[in-house]
Amino acid sequence: MPSVSRPPSLDPVAAARWLGRPLSAVKSPWLHEEVASRMQERLDFITLQPQQWVHWEPLSGGVAAHKSLVKRYPNARAWLVCEQAENAKSAQSLITRDWWQVLALKGQRQRLGVPTEHTADMLWANMQLHGHPEPQALLQSWHGFLSVNGFLMFSCLGPDTLRELRPIYERAGWPQPAHEFTDMHDWGDMLVQAGFAEPVMDMERITLTFASPEALLAELRELGRNLHVHRFAGLRGRSWKRSLLQALMALARPENDGRLSLSFEIVYGHALKPQPRAKLASTTEIGLDQMRHMLRSSGGMPDKL
Repeated sequence: MPSVSRPPSLDPVAAARWLGRPLSAVKSPWLHEEVASRMQERLDFITLQPQQWVHWEPLSGGVAAHKSLVKRYPNARAWLVCEQAENAKSAQSLITRDWWQVLALKGQRQRLGVPTEHTADMLWANMQLHGHPEPQALLQSWHGFLSVNGFLMFSCLGPDTLRELRPIYERAGWPQPAHEFTDMHDWGDMLVQAGFAEPVMDMERITLTFASPEALLAELRELGRNLHVHRFAGLRGRSWKRSLLQALMALARPENDGRLSLSFEIVYGHALKPQPRAKLASTTEIGLDQMRHMLRSSGGMPDKL
């Protein structure tokens, strides 16, 4: 289990700044949509049909994915949760209908009052955790939105992401191109620490190819920023960019017709919110009503008693 609640090389100030950026109301990153599509395949193995579900940061997580989820759960109420009010307005104009609601966390949570905590049957969070300044706190927040037996579906980048790019930067004597990403086993431990049960983690690698170094850099700019605490301290000049473009040609592969290849490790996670357990001290008092509720929830007592 990591000794801190975030990757040690992640700059929390830079991460918070990236998290607070205004998002495009036109489309989500291609890779995010692809990952969301693959994550939806995992829903085929879940029998619970949500009556209410939360889509966390839908503009970055996947606009097309949201529409697919609505088709999968046509009778369910969907809540769109955005950290920034500006992004909430963009989401509302782009993908909502009159029977859905949008919640902007900053400044409007108390006024809207929805979704209330402990009511969602599913929380969907695609490609959010790896760049968050406080991922453990975010997991605990997600836990609070879910009802008992509700489930979390999430994805994020894993430690093998950009594995071909890192040695190029190292040979050139440059700082790392990105912070270190958390391993899926550590995410499983953090889920348990946040109160989730039965975490199921798996991963896969997706390799993207690019016609040119310029195309590769454009894709990376859409996906995120370098949040490493020891990244370049200032702006680089044109000569450095020429050196970078030349260095990136080392990623060209003859088997791919000379296209540049770059790997992304995708971590998928699923976990349940269990029935809360009574906290036991040396002497614990449990009221009769609370005992009845616990017994009914566990199936050990008829409803009529």
